[in-house]
Amino acid sequence: MTRHLIAGLTAVFLCGAAASAQPQPAARPLSPPGSTQAQVLGRWVKGDRPSFAVGQERYVDGKWLEMTYGRPSLRGRDVFGSGATYGKALLDLPLGSWGAPPVWRAGANVTTRLTTEATLTFGDKKVPAGEYSVFIDAKSPSDWTLIISSWPAQPKMDQNDKTALWGAYGYTADKDVARVPMKVETLPFSVEQLTWAFLDTTTDGGRIAIMWSKTMASVAFRAQMP
Repeated sequence: MTRHLIAGLTAVFLCGAAASAQPQPAARPLSPPGSTQAQVLGRWVKGDRPSFAVGQERYVDGKWLEMTYGRPSLRGRDVFGSGATYGKALLDLPLGSWGAPPVWRAGANVTTRLTTEATLTFGDKKVPAGEYSVFIDAKSPSDWTLIISSWPAQPKMDQNDKTALWGAYGYTADKDVARVPMKVETLPFSVEQLTWAFLDTTTDGGRIAIMWSKTMASVAFRAQMP
């Protein structure tokens, strides 16, 4: 009887040890990274060989546009606020020598980035091909400004690095390339994770939009060769 009990307990222990030795899935970050892409200025041409693409055509000479950002979730929060506190909850808390950022990083963690292989025009503001940091100044439910900046981004937070930004910490307006009013709309549904997207994309233009909760803000752009 005792031998059987010891053998049983040993088997349970060994099974438990084997299970604990199995690799565990990595913890999912609270705000996972996200990206969205579009191509402009290209054209569809007939392929030289049969293709599984629609119409057996291929897209050539296109220029890539990409937004990369962190994707925070609502989790039941009122992220925008109202009245005198509107937009305040979007701003990060003061952090050491950085203090509090004056604008919203429009994402989470690392600085939101726009990479464009084409020259983009927003209204009368021209943004040459390149990589840029993106921020939003959300003053009221109808007054949002998209900020495209030449500030570099830090790959990891470093308060001693004054040459690049983490999120919007350390942001100053002297490196602004364009400040563009955004069209703010109310959605008929709620978006749980903050989402950037390219909308109404044509050969040479479209809209860049951000959606979160029941709010969508967007700006129209035109594209041309760099």
